[in-house]
Parts: sequence; C-alpha cells; structure tokens
Amino acid sequence: MSTTTLTPTALHRLVQDGRAPRLLDVRTPAEFRTAHIPGSTNVPLATLREHRADLLPHVGTDTVLVCRSGARAAQAANLLPGLRVLDGGVNAWELAGAPLTRGPERWDMERQVRLVAGSIVLVTGLAGVVVPGAHLVGTAVGAGLAFAALSNTCAMGMLLARLPYNRGPRPDIRQVIAELRTTA
Repeated sequence: MSTTTLTPTALHRLVQDGRAPRLLDVRTPAEFRTAHIPGSTNVPLATLREHRADLLPHVGTDTVLVCRSGARAAQAANLLPGLRVLDGGVNAWELAGAPLTRGPERWDMERQVRLVAGSIVLVTGLAGVVVPGAHLVGTAVGAGLAFAALSNTCAMGMLLARLPYNRGPRPDIRQVIAELRTTA
C-alpha cells in the first residue's frame, strides 16, 4: 500500500493559513515531550496498534501522521489507511524552520538503537579476541539491522521503547479520544 505524504513546507503553510489538519504524533511519550509540532496529539505507535478500533471513529481523513523521520508514521498509516504522513517527520519539519514545542532533551530512538547496536558489536568484537565465537553476536546484530532496514521495522527499537526511560506516562486512551473530539 502506498502512503501519501505531505511536505513540511505544505503543512506549515496550512498551519499558518489557519487550515491545520489534525496531527497524530506516533513517537514514544519521551520523544514527544522532547520536541513536537505545536497542536499535535501523542498517540504512540504501540497505543495506536492496541486501540486502533477505538481511535478509528475519531480520526478523520484530514489527519497527518508524524514521527521522527516518517518510518513509524508510515507504519501507522498502514493501520489507519487514507491518512497522510509528514514527509521526513519532525526532523524535516525542524529543518524547514517550522516551530517546535520543546521540553527536556532526551535521546531519540534511532540514536539509542545506534548506541546499543554499536556497543554490542564493539564489545563482542573485542571479546572475540579471547572468547572464540563471541564475534558472532555482533554478526547477529548486523543481520538484525540489515533486516530492520529492509523491512522498515526495528525489533531493537521496539524493545528499547519499552524501557522506563522511553515510556514516561502512557497516554490515557480516553484522554486521547477526548482530545481528538475537541480538535475535530
């Protein structure tokens, strides 16, 4: 299924003209608190998957899905067909000079994945000098990263998203639905 995108410039123009679509940010609560597009609603991808049926009646076609780079928003678009994805996500929005609401700084998920994967490869590569076969763990991580790129999913990212650092307070689905009703 192809996903329709909206450029940051086009979205910013809509916002400035007072015709802003509803924005659903599917990143983790911690990522959302760090920086988000003003007026967006945080519905983490895991919450969206779990409560898709509850959310569908409250999400109109004039909704744009947002994440860091567009990958998670594209996954969300598969769950909520007919919605657009912000091309390049919050990163592209910021590069376009559009405003962000900022909170306490936290590492985004991609940076965390790079740290964990790189550390595993480094440690097992060094350990492989004295422990035969240890380097194979790094090989498995490399295979996982290659699969993540090909499938546009990331098992390590999904696991890291479950850590308390990334969870923060989980959005209450009733509050999310109430917010979606008021922004309709």
